[in-house]
Amino acid sequence: MPIQIEHLTHTYMPGSPFSAVALRDISLTIEDGELIGLLGHTGSGKTTLVQHLNGLIKPTEGKVIVDGLDLTAKETSLLEVRRKVGLVFQYPEYQLFEETVAKDIAFGPKNLGLSDEEIDQRVRTAMEKVGLDYDEIADRSPFDLSGGQMRRVAIAGVLAMQPKVLVLDEPTAGLDPAGRRSILEMIRQLHAAGGLTVIMVSHSMDDISTLATRLIVMSKGELALTGTPREVFCQRELMASIGLGVPQAAELAYQLREAGFELPDDLYTCDEMYNAILKLAGKEAGVC
Repeated sequence: MPIQIEHLTHTYMPGSPFSAVALRDISLTIEDGELIGLLGHTGSGKTTLVQHLNGLIKPTEGKVIVDGLDLTAKETSLLEVRRKVGLVFQYPEYQLFEETVAKDIAFGPKNLGLSDEEIDQRVRTAMEKVGLDYDEIADRSPFDLSGGQMRRVAIAGVLAMQPKVLVLDEPTAGLDPAGRRSILEMIRQLHAAGGLTVIMVSHSMDDISTLATRLIVMSKGELALTGTPREVFCQRELMASIGLGVPQAAELAYQLREAGFELPDDLYTCDEMYNAILKLAGKEAGVC
């Protein structure tokens, strides 16, 4: 279910003194099964872009086409689009409201008019996908859970709608290191299971570097760069010019190269850096 974005421009409050262009002539295609990392500084247009993907806001100019459905066409059902594209906002746990975990996750499927049996099955499946034990917490209040668990409940509520595309806006925001690692591993597993396209908005180069199959970098409402993590993180100077960094491993590799050490110029993960330093140390010691 590809997503095609064609010459997308969005202006907030057009024609008013407060008019502001958030997106300028964005064109790109997101293919089935990709795990996209959407990067950019604050105000770059990341959130505005993803809100177009399920029709939450509409283009000022251009088109967004989801699975053949033109979101700008009057005859297109936004309900149908939102069944296909699930959007998880930043701090989604703030939107939990039901008295139990199961009821909160079931809210969306109930609005689809499904049978009780189908709703129950969707709730159980969604909880399993996000690593929550149904028997243990289904009847508990979501507000009695940890922050990381609450976020999983909120994501499960979107997964229970069985979308083909999952959009996550800063999914690790506000979590402690253990919670961040847990959510990132959950995202990895969701994508690895197959059948789901994931679009993850992030400002953390280290988070996204080990997950994404492709990166989209935005700056001042425009598409600045797209490519694999290796292709993007090689362009350290360009990233710096738009207010972004590179993963810590890539930055360390750069600093060591500047100091005269012979290291590949495309290192960007901790594992790659570790292996490269071991190899370099072996050479220095005369070990084959």
